[in-house]
Amino acid sequence: MKPPRPIAFAPTALAQERLAQERLVQERLAQARLTQERVAQARPGEPKHGALTGCPWHDVKAKLRGVGLRPTRQRMALGWILFAKGDRHVTAEMLYEEANRAKVPVSLATVYNTLHQFTEVGLLRQVAVDGSRAYFDTNNSMHHHFFIEEQNELLDIPASDVMVDNAPVPPEGYEIARIDVVVRLRRKQA
Repeated sequence: MKPPRPIAFAPTALAQERLAQERLVQERLAQARLTQERVAQARPGEPKHGALTGCPWHDVKAKLRGVGLRPTRQRMALGWILFAKGDRHVTAEMLYEEANRAKVPVSLATVYNTLHQFTEVGLLRQVAVDGSRAYFDTNNSMHHHFFIEEQNELLDIPASDVMVDNAPVPPEGYEIARIDVVVRLRRKQA
């Protein structure tokens, strides 16, 4: 006869969200430590990687190096367009149009690849609105979104304004990475 298995209690959605936040903080702290080590190893006269200078171009370069990405011309140009305007939500097509207006020679495929690379290293957050459209959010803190259907626009909702209760227990071997809530809005009809 097999011994009885202990009963495991699944953490609440709030506890799972806090665990995910703590993991994200630990990852960012590890990245910051790497950046500090690089700064300490820099020779005098060299720009110190990771230190913000107030110059958008140098700050984007530091941001890319801080997460281990090589600052290529295309990454630098797209990063400058993305991060120079503060927190925002863009699609690949929107960024491609902005790049063309700024005379940055990139293909739509390069824009998609760059956005996905930035997302993988934590510089952006991908928000799936429906199966055909994904937005990329420069604010990668924990928060949720309103989606205004008529305007195809996302607006931030602070995480504290949304309570997620009774999250499903993930299958064995998996954990919840994060929970995204997208609240769809439309104008009231009179």
